[in-house]
Amino acid sequence: MAAQNLKIALIGNPNTGKTSVFNQLTGLNQQVGNYPGITVERKQGSVKLPGNIKGTIIDLPGTYSLNASSMDENVVIELLLNRNDKDFPDVAVVVTDVENLKRNLLLFTQIKDLEIPTILVINMADRMERKGISLDIPHLEQHLNTKIALVSSRKGTGIDGLKKLIVNYESLSTEPCLNASGIDPEYFNKLRNAFPNQLLYKLWLVITQDVNFGALERNEIQNSSFTKSKSELKRLQQKETIKRYQFINDVLKQGQTIDSSKAKDLRAKLDRVLTHKVFGYVIFFCILMLIFQSIFAWSEIPMDFIDRSFTWLSSWTSRTLPPGKLTELVADGIIPGIGGVVIFIPQIAFLFLFISLLEESGYMSRVVFLMDKIMKRFGLSGKSIVPLISGTACAIPAIMAARNIENWRERLITILVTPFTTCSARLPVYTILISLIIPNRMVLGVFNLQGLTLMLLYLLGFAGAILAAYILNLILKVRFKSFFVAEMPNYKLPMFKNVGINVVEKTKAFVFGAGKIILALSIIIWFLGSHGPGDNFKNAEAHVRQQPQSLSLTEQELDNEIAGYQLENSYIGIMGKSIEPAITPLGYDWKIGIAIVSSFAAREVFVGTLATIYNIGSSDDDATIKQRMDADVSPVTGKKVFNFATGVSLLLFYAFAMQCISTLAITKKETNSWKWPLIQLFGMSTFAYVVSLIAYQLLK
Repeated sequence: MAAQNLKIALIGNPNTGKTSVFNQLTGLNQQVGNYPGITVERKQGSVKLPGNIKGTIIDLPGTYSLNASSMDENVVIELLLNRNDKDFPDVAVVVTDVENLKRNLLLFTQIKDLEIPTILVINMADRMERKGISLDIPHLEQHLNTKIALVSSRKGTGIDGLKKLIVNYESLSTEPCLNASGIDPEYFNKLRNAFPNQLLYKLWLVITQDVNFGALERNEIQNSSFTKSKSELKRLQQKETIKRYQFINDVLKQGQTIDSSKAKDLRAKLDRVLTHKVFGYVIFFCILMLIFQSIFAWSEIPMDFIDRSFTWLSSWTSRTLPPGKLTELVADGIIPGIGGVVIFIPQIAFLFLFISLLEESGYMSRVVFLMDKIMKRFGLSGKSIVPLISGTACAIPAIMAARNIENWRERLITILVTPFTTCSARLPVYTILISLIIPNRMVLGVFNLQGLTLMLLYLLGFAGAILAAYILNLILKVRFKSFFVAEMPNYKLPMFKNVGINVVEKTKAFVFGAGKIILALSIIIWFLGSHGPGDNFKNAEAHVRQQPQSLSLTEQELDNEIAGYQLENSYIGIMGKSIEPAITPLGYDWKIGIAIVSSFAAREVFVGTLATIYNIGSSDDDATIKQRMDADVSPVTGKKVFNFATGVSLLLFYAFAMQCISTLAITKKETNSWKWPLIQLFGMSTFAYVVSLIAYQLLK
């Protein structure tokens, strides 16, 4: 076998532990992107194989069969049938779950019909003894025409054996397991004779699936004289599925033995409690409280350390490097801007940690089941729950997840309301505002008031989504309601390797994704804040010293006045002052206005922008961003800029306003029109403005 970078497709049903196998093979050598031409997320990783051979593993979206019903399932079929695709696999690795082997093998037998070298991975082998399952591996290998790797991704066993099978993929049989064309021999013989150079099962999939297959033209087949009607094709598909399950049952009669007396009914007992119509919601509410309490309590020490470190670094840079514009850029622009986001890494990491634990344990599927009962009452599809919950990480993949909703109106409503869900980018904004206006004290001796406030903001986001969905449902008049069907995975202890990889990858994506934008904006904001037109900016010191009140100021206070006056008359100050009339009724000054506008690039930029602005407008090098914001006083009212009324107004604005320009772009891509993203932008922004206005006017 020639030395090469093997292409390995990792395929399987949802909840078979495919991601765990992927993590065991690749570790942290992973990349996340989109499949060419579409927005379905793909994961790709590199693996070192025996014989110093390298492999690239493509983790394909989970699918139950090659009878695709959604766009992410189409991705699997299109790759496996297009041998000219640069990612077409040398070998397919099909991951199955030892407890659901019968159902999982349907997909395996279909892939075997494509005559691709295929390895069968039977995962979760560590559960066999407890579940009373025994397997006759030689019998299964003989009748399935493949090699089997019995692995436990939890314990890491069997992975080395799987790597050896991958390296020796050329020795695998490419013969199908069964003759699927037996469902209608006459029809398939005509098909074979008409296209003798094409794989028969590939032709069948082209006829029955709405996907793209490169050089093989659909019209060429569909215009043939033997094309069947949709109802006839549907009946043949059903016959094919029955034939495959008959074959699988025959193989498993001898290949698998299950002692039902050993199986424990713990899952059923847990489900009765966790999905209970009353206790299920109480438990979920308590888990949410624990999460948000922990986000504040556990992250306080590392956040304070990061905040002090960046403040020291900025001050040290200013004192050590030669005076000049470059030093000012680094000390007053880049370091405070980046530090304004890096400080929130602990909280972001804890958020992803809890989400990963809930997903790994199997509990998140129960949450989806619980929320489905509520959401349907407000006009949302049951399938809308997945995008809404996914939106707590990021709205972009959450909106993509709406592709599983068949009904267009229900899918459109889900896309439009998903940005109400509080994403991780809003967490830095919430955190710094809560720490400024909400006292850090305990309620009832158990709950932290700041943590309770954070949880309330997340619940407000969900409430906003539900209300918007109800209104849109009345406007769009969705008549047909789809049903939500989801598999409840087994409960299991989270794999800490999976959790760790997920936290690292998600946090890294958050930091580097935001970091690029923040770095660019920090430089722009520093330039606009450090330069200005006219004499007011150039002669700021002289102007301030001429004021009578300057005689009573200390040297430190005088320096702050000069820096503040210069900032107000800079380019960014002039821009902020121009929008101030529109935002003053909400309790915001021009600095907050600039931060709000710039944060449309990414919500977390709000903090980075204020960090840069306050660093330019202050002569106190040792004060942290939080201290500078807390000490800022309005020259008009004489009160703190970030008082309780303004803080609540800002929190509500960010809870309901459109998230960012990237979310707007993905909405346009998914709806194929600018009409809906513009409605989304102006609708959410108007609602956020009105709610914030009312809140400030009532609380001021």
